[in-house]
Amino acid sequence: MDDEFFMREAMSLARSAECLGEVPVGAVIVRDGEIVGRGFNSPIGESDPTAHAEIAALRDASRRLGNYRLPGCTLYVTLEPCAMCAGAIMHARIARVVYGARDPKTGVHGSVVDLFAVERLNHHAEVVGGVLGEECGSMLSAFFAARRKVRAQ
Repeated sequence: MDDEFFMREAMSLARSAECLGEVPVGAVIVRDGEIVGRGFNSPIGESDPTAHAEIAALRDASRRLGNYRLPGCTLYVTLEPCAMCAGAIMHARIARVVYGARDPKTGVHGSVVDLFAVERLNHHAEVVGGVLGEECGSMLSAFFAARRKVRAQ
């Protein structure tokens, strides 16, 4: 199994978010080739601004593994993480982050800033961007285009 396989799993979760009227972002956490955490965006449904896909996946993996630290794990997410999620990723000691689409408004792997490269922080994950980036970006673009169309009617 490879990065594209796990990104497709995250994309499936993003579609679940979309079906609930949420911004379609999904995430999975993998350890030793096995998915140990899953999550998708749900801030609207949960009335919770922290209910991002990455946070949900971190919570799920932490519960399953019985530890708030997740060393040796890779987080796959369909959209470049925001500052809140990057902080949680660092606190969880995620070893590797793989994301799909860049986020020019809130992305913190270089789109706005690069928090993952700040040397003074005590944990550094390897970060790979652009895995199935066009597909992930198209899903988000289609969602927002449909939302604008509904608002215009």
